[in-house]
Amino acid sequence: MQIGGFSASGRVADSMKTRKTSLFILALLFYVVFIPDYAPFPAELKALVVLVIVQILWIGRVFPLALSALNLILILSLHFFSYEKTLSYFASPIVWLMFSTFFLSGAFISTGLAARVSLFVLGWSRGSSRLLILISFVLTAILSVVLPSNVGKASLAASVYNSILKSMDPIADMRNTSKSMFIGLTYIVPISGALVATGASSTIYAFGLIEKQGASFDYLSWLWAFSLPVLLFLFLLWILAMVLFPPEKVDRRKLMEIIDRKAAEKGRLTSREWKMMIIISLTLVLWVAQPLHGVSIPLVGLLGAVLTLLPAIGVWDWEEARTRIDWDMMLFFAATIMVSQMLIETGTLQLVSDLLVNLLGGQSKLLIFILMVLLTMLLRLIFVNILGLLTIMLPLAITVGQSLPGDTAMGVAMAVFLASIPGFLFIIQSPVHLISFSYQYFSERDLLKIGLPSMLIWTLLILFSALVWW
Repeated sequence: MQIGGFSASGRVADSMKTRKTSLFILALLFYVVFIPDYAPFPAELKALVVLVIVQILWIGRVFPLALSALNLILILSLHFFSYEKTLSYFASPIVWLMFSTFFLSGAFISTGLAARVSLFVLGWSRGSSRLLILISFVLTAILSVVLPSNVGKASLAASVYNSILKSMDPIADMRNTSKSMFIGLTYIVPISGALVATGASSTIYAFGLIEKQGASFDYLSWLWAFSLPVLLFLFLLWILAMVLFPPEKVDRRKLMEIIDRKAAEKGRLTSREWKMMIIISLTLVLWVAQPLHGVSIPLVGLLGAVLTLLPAIGVWDWEEARTRIDWDMMLFFAATIMVSQMLIETGTLQLVSDLLVNLLGGQSKLLIFILMVLLTMLLRLIFVNILGLLTIMLPLAITVGQSLPGDTAMGVAMAVFLASIPGFLFIIQSPVHLISFSYQYFSERDLLKIGLPSMLIWTLLILFSALVWW
């Protein structure tokens, strides 16, 4: 469309370019004034300014994530760590665990096994629209165990759901059922990613940081700790969806015919699918049995990734596999570890923690838990990138917890981690929201309608887990 001689898209692009330029100049000004050696400021303040700079770059999308990470590497190497120490964070086991999950999730989808498993699980609904919604929630949780990518889970599940719902269009109006399934997808994909230590990039980061503080978590103990809040939320969200968006009555036989037909179109299991089943099963068994054999979770993940590539037993070649690796995310993920360590080593987090504890002096542990959870949820409205938020809040939560009486550091950290994951109110809060919203089964008003009570339920479950379950 042309408006006054200029295209609307061109004007938007110019506006975005101007905004990014302004944010870059602001970040550069912060750097010049506060960071170099001539600046007479303590290390704690300089670290806080670096945190502000990287958040400006990350939230403002001034550069691609990888370029922002490279700028951070330069700043840290010049002013905080040696170059060798900065680069050493790329050797962190959790960075390589993320690397491995790209291969495992990519191979699981590429072979067609993920779509087959999804249709098989949806068949458990036996044609009931109410059960179809609940089973779709359960499927998302199951996919978290075998598909450690939130975007991958959302894309796969949304495609399968859309195919079934479109086939039902001539038979029945499933408007409310569609709303519940796709809004549920929006919430449950990130939340169920917390179930297992390998469930999502944010979970891998939290697992690594919490384990580094001395917590004795393995694959099963992590699953046990987070199963109660996640599974309870899944069930309560289903009840809430039944009330707010009552599902339509449909012909069970017709719905099952569609699901069965979609499954039949997949044909018999291929040799690639059989191989992938064996590889993913072996990887899961080794993760679960980690306390017995002593091989770390990241190393088991790397073994599984390599098995997908080996001749004869693998399911794809390197040329295809390497296209599934998000190299920008790899650099960004390592950068989040660097920022956390900078905040810890400069004493910045301890300073902020002391201020918070002194400000809340004499307050109950419950109140501090509530304030940390609410602060995290408030910031989550601003932070689209969960890892960027966790970079600030998770180390701070650990430090605040260590300042409180009793063994509460891990409880505060786990509560903050859970509070940071979902975005309940706005479609811009994560890529998963945008994926599910793009199918146009629900409106922003629908999301807000169910999002407010869902946020309250999730907050109460977090506090119950922190104070009773953990």
